[in-house]
Amino acid sequence: MTAPAYADDKKPTKQPEPPATMSHVGGDRLAKSGTQVQLKEGAPKLPKGLSARSWIVSDPESGEVLAAHNAHWRLPPASTLKMLFADTLLPKFPKTEKHKVEPEDLAGMGEGSSLVGIKEHQTYTVHDLWLGVFLRSGNDAVHTLAAMNQGVEQTVRDMQAHADQLNAHDTHVVTPDGYDAKGQVSSAYDLSLFARSGLQNADFREYCSTAFAQFPGEAKKGKKRPTFGIQNTNRLLTGVYGGKPYEGIAGVKNGNTTHAGATFTGVAQRGDQVLLVTVMNPAKNEANEVYKETASLFDWGFAARDKVEPVGRLVGPQSKEGDASKHSAAKGNGKHSAAHLAATDGAEGRSGAWTALGIAGGAVVVLGAVALAVHRRWPLPELVRRRGR
Repeated sequence: MTAPAYADDKKPTKQPEPPATMSHVGGDRLAKSGTQVQLKEGAPKLPKGLSARSWIVSDPESGEVLAAHNAHWRLPPASTLKMLFADTLLPKFPKTEKHKVEPEDLAGMGEGSSLVGIKEHQTYTVHDLWLGVFLRSGNDAVHTLAAMNQGVEQTVRDMQAHADQLNAHDTHVVTPDGYDAKGQVSSAYDLSLFARSGLQNADFREYCSTAFAQFPGEAKKGKKRPTFGIQNTNRLLTGVYGGKPYEGIAGVKNGNTTHAGATFTGVAQRGDQVLLVTVMNPAKNEANEVYKETASLFDWGFAARDKVEPVGRLVGPQSKEGDASKHSAAKGNGKHSAAHLAATDGAEGRSGAWTALGIAGGAVVVLGAVALAVHRRWPLPELVRRRGR
């Protein structure tokens, strides 16, 4: 018996129409427009009042998609594209490396860009720059790191190549920072792939879960270099500007531009359950709406985790699964057997990578070999959401 999908038995607020045909990557049901969910008897209904053009709720450990709405709709991503930027460039530079900023490093930033406050002719560590990217969504930090990577054009090429390798075929990269640009698009599905990939990197996990930090000010000869405080713009992490911290949140990235509206990808843990939620462009013009809809989808996902049939999955990279755009990841209604999910999950090469990282205390707890072999899980660190660095 199939239960009604929404708690109020009403359709969400009307949205502009998505394309009739979308990508089949991850399953045939994800190619369909509208809401895709398969509730078992007794499962909670989806939250009422969802107004986003696109959203997806998934389990980043198993890859199962619990529910989705226009998952492959190609939309402007805003600063959530910085997840792809970070996943592409983080491995290239040690965090202790230093860089003196030249005027040309900061050229070409869009008008009204979010900034962390980088100054020309000042020296910053790579660690400083990544704090600027993740906490303040600083386009000045993005452009400085891009300059270290042979420039914006090379960085865009690297990001596009990495997106393609991750089977994120809805994504077309034009700028490294997610600033509105003609033709720059991604999807809720692809943004979830970027987050899932990035979260396998300990540095990515540390930066995206840092709520508050100190950033270097302007150095002056003969004086100790001052610092100033910065806080994460992720309001589910910090609770600033009328937001409400979400229990178990540990990242990832938010964005907001004229054309993209508000976008957000978040990861959270309750007990031994981990969920990934991406929400793009809510229609409701209310303060913190993208965070409210994300939180409601998290609540639903944790309550429904074992009471729904998956409607698709997050695919692995081409290095493990081949080009997912050349074949449908699932036929028919998008269901996946436990054996199929386990096989493809193992193929993603996550064995040994999913560890409990005690970011706040600086301790790394490695999962027991037996538990890892039986169920490859990556418990997110607890108590990190309000701990500053």
